[in-house]
Amino acid sequence: MDLRELFNRYQQDHNFLSHSPQELYEPIDYILSLGGKQIRPLLALMACRLFSEDVSPALPVAYAVEIFHNFSLVHDDIMDESPIRRGKPAVHKKFNTNTAILSGDVMLVYAYHHLSKVNPDLLPIILPIFNEVAIGVCEGQQMDVNFETQESVSLPEYTKMIELKTSILLYGAMKMGALVGGASIEDAELVGEFGRNMGIAFQMQDDWLDTFGKQAKVGKRIGGDIVQNKKTALVIKALELADSATHDELKTLLSSTPPATEEAAKIERVTAIFMDLDIPNEMKKIMAEYHQKAVENLNQLTLSEASKAPLYGFLDLLIKREH
Repeated sequence: MDLRELFNRYQQDHNFLSHSPQELYEPIDYILSLGGKQIRPLLALMACRLFSEDVSPALPVAYAVEIFHNFSLVHDDIMDESPIRRGKPAVHKKFNTNTAILSGDVMLVYAYHHLSKVNPDLLPIILPIFNEVAIGVCEGQQMDVNFETQESVSLPEYTKMIELKTSILLYGAMKMGALVGGASIEDAELVGEFGRNMGIAFQMQDDWLDTFGKQAKVGKRIGGDIVQNKKTALVIKALELADSATHDELKTLLSSTPPATEEAAKIERVTAIFMDLDIPNEMKKIMAEYHQKAVENLNQLTLSEASKAPLYGFLDLLIKREH
């Protein structure tokens, strides 16, 4: 049985369909069944397999990570006013905002519930890692919110934000998975750092896809970041490279809130500026930098190349999606 099938079976055995009240738990089942990539739980299991053939002890960690990730998506969609998630109505749109908030809250509790099922000897080590991740995600989300009113954002500031909001969860998933598999603290940290650097590259790729991807594959509206005036890495690099006139035009565009009928024109113009400034290639350079850092983390592990090969392959697949 492959890791995805193993995880899906575990998730099915611990679904929320029989819980009540139904109004609280149906949204949880809905978000978990929307067909996400399950990157984080799979990475937890892959990290465990680096050190142990038996990955079943890591399944509670993998599920805790998946529940926590989806909890954060439910609340993020409310904060971002995003109507679509994975090509379907976001939870707060399908149900209502109050229900989405409450369902998200109980998801956080269930994430800790499943985490508590790990080996009791490991829990004092695992729990602080999960806490670090949970706090980091919230800090990253607040930084993202702060950027909305911040006059300018540097690339290091932005990278720190996505490290917290996105990649710290990959770091935690992999570090916890490795520990459950029997890794030393030192090796588990290397595996975690692999996840962290891969996560930064992954989010940079997400930023790229938001403008240059295809909606049918990305699962959300293309150009949403532009409409919401988000200061993504694409915007930061464009402002850095633009001449004075283009810089001013871009700042004006990204401080405007046109009516819905004019959003397409805004997306088209900002995208054209990105193309003129070769921003897609600039983004590929940034992604390549963090890709290489992740490779170097993995290279430091004194394990066979055969055992590390699936992670090298996963990294390449993740970063090259949609290119």
